[in-house]
Amino acid sequence: MATIRASNVVSSTFYSSSTRNRREMTIRATINMPNLRNGSLSLSKLTTWGLVEELQLRSGYKNKTATQFEKLPSSPKASDSMAIVKLYAIMEAVADRVEMHKNIGEQRNNWNSLLLNSINSITLTASVMTGIAAMASGGAPLRLSSTLLYLAATGMLLVMNKIQPSQLAEEQRNAVRLFKQLHQEIHTTISLGTPTSNDVKDATQKVLALDKAYPLPLLGVMLEKFPKTVEPAVWWAPLQERHEKWLDGKINKNGWDEKLEEEMREIAKVMNRKDEEDYLRLGKKAVKLNKALAISGPLLTALAAFGSAFIGHGSWAVILGVAAGALSTVVNTIEHGGQVGMVFEMYRGNAGFFRLMEESIELNLKEREVERRENGELFEMKVALQLGRSLSELRDLAASSSIKGEANHEFASKLF
Repeated sequence: MATIRASNVVSSTFYSSSTRNRREMTIRATINMPNLRNGSLSLSKLTTWGLVEELQLRSGYKNKTATQFEKLPSSPKASDSMAIVKLYAIMEAVADRVEMHKNIGEQRNNWNSLLLNSINSITLTASVMTGIAAMASGGAPLRLSSTLLYLAATGMLLVMNKIQPSQLAEEQRNAVRLFKQLHQEIHTTISLGTPTSNDVKDATQKVLALDKAYPLPLLGVMLEKFPKTVEPAVWWAPLQERHEKWLDGKINKNGWDEKLEEEMREIAKVMNRKDEEDYLRLGKKAVKLNKALAISGPLLTALAAFGSAFIGHGSWAVILGVAAGALSTVVNTIEHGGQVGMVFEMYRGNAGFFRLMEESIELNLKEREVERRENGELFEMKVALQLGRSLSELRDLAASSSIKGEANHEFASKLF
């Protein structure tokens, strides 16, 4: 019994001592603990009322009474949920446009190949029949057949030269590329920015501008294939003032300084003086050549039909019927096989690319408040990449242009 009592006393003493030690350690740890924070929730606020208030503020509500809450005003930088929904709807429409232009572009490219092969086959067949009819006695059926074939080739050529399938196919290829670019721009806006109603309006205007620049129908709204005045292709909506969304515009003057502004001015001058002007000059030559070929093809087949109809009235009719048909085949091959209309559209599109870059540079430079411009470092990098140059090459081009002026023969772009 004495042993059991002694054991109980020792246990009680040990328990009391350890409890006292743990309390002292807890008090010391509480006194010496640093003021740590987890986000905006600090340990110094871990009281019942403070924790509730902190969670209310985190969830966007503030305490009004013990049982009533009211919604905190939303941050001005918060994205508009309806704007995001609308942008996704626009993205779906843009993706559909991509498929439409892609399918129709392939169809019109097939038109070019099939019509060219068919017309050349008809023309060569008619030439051979004209030669046989001239050598054979009683070749009236062959003469009539060759005349009809020539007339059919003339009608088909008139239609083909009017619509220019190779140029139509190039328009659709450009539209596919630009709609894909717009799709990616909208995706980037949703991912990195804070979309607003202005972004929705801007995206909608871009879609409509592309629809107008590259129409799908052939009747009524088809682009002029032989314009009197060659102008750069315009597929963008009027450029608006841009507000920097993802970079802090108040640090280092938003990446702009006098040196960069002067550099951009010189780059814009070079693009206007060299690149855009050169492509417009080439476009004028291409449209003149295409127009001459478009007139020569049907004219030669019509002359060949006239010659084949008068076989038997002299050697001139045979020569005209055979030679004009052969020459018509050569002309058609150069025009549509060489896709001169596509070359013209390519030159026009390239000139439009440089015009868009010039307008983008001018828009940023006109804005006096640098915080409202696109970030200077980002903008310089984008210009360099679009021209196929490194940043050092871009700066060297601007420096040489400012020194040499009009005597500088270097083009701004290394891509085209």
